[in-house]
Amino acid sequence: MKMMKMRKSVVAAMMLLGLVVAPVAASVALADDPAPAAEAGNAEAPAKKEGGEGQDTKKKTNSGFMGVVFGSGVLGVILWAALFLDGAMAIYFIVDCWVLIKPQKLMPQGLINNVQGAVAEGDVMKAIKACETEPSPMSNVLAAAFQHVEDGYDVIQDAVNAAADLEIERITQRLTWISVCSNLAPSLGLLGTVQGMIMCFATLSSGSPDVGELAGNISQALWTTAGGLVVSIPALTFFYSIRNNANRLILRMTALTMELIKPLRNVEVEPGA
Repeated sequence: MKMMKMRKSVVAAMMLLGLVVAPVAASVALADDPAPAAEAGNAEAPAKKEGGEGQDTKKKTNSGFMGVVFGSGVLGVILWAALFLDGAMAIYFIVDCWVLIKPQKLMPQGLINNVQGAVAEGDVMKAIKACETEPSPMSNVLAAAFQHVEDGYDVIQDAVNAAADLEIERITQRLTWISVCSNLAPSLGLLGTVQGMIMCFATLSSGSPDVGELAGNISQALWTTAGGLVVSIPALTFFYSIRNNANRLILRMTALTMELIKPLRNVEVEPGA
């Protein structure tokens, strides 16, 4: 079972990584491919000298994605490193939450069966022991209910609601990191865009700007914006999907808990038990 879960986790990670990397790879391929119109124009143009050909090759190489990354200065390299790190962290937290927020993780069937048997026998201490044996969010909620059996059913309901709110908060704290990564990526992309525009105007202020350098600065601005969106959109989609699933499971768990403790309304626990 552990091997199957690990395989599922690896497959999910590979799918998420492909989802993030595929658009970037496609964009890189499109950016590196020369346009047909440019090829036709080059065919009609006269042959250049060997030195000119070397210069053109260098410019073409620098115009690709890696040329944009390493040609944007120290700040640009730091921004791209932060953007890739942000994407990697988003993938990690998505896989982590995807694996952990499952029905079998939140409310194990073995726990439900043991608690049902203990409640049917009227043995509260046995039910509490079952909760301690199989720790999970549902066992925490059930334990809070069983600890207030003698205080009345209204107190039990309040205890269940409070424990359920605490479990929701714990799960939400994990999900919050996905939201942080999705919100941070566009900010990093915008910062790279601002840097590219600053470099553009610095090139224009020279009086006789180099067209290739100016185009590289504009490319830097657009690439960072695209990179931020490529990380942000999938992360934001998975965040809302996993969050809604978690809320649905918590509500289901709370309703199931109330069903399990209904027979305990008139149960009395001996002080010496």
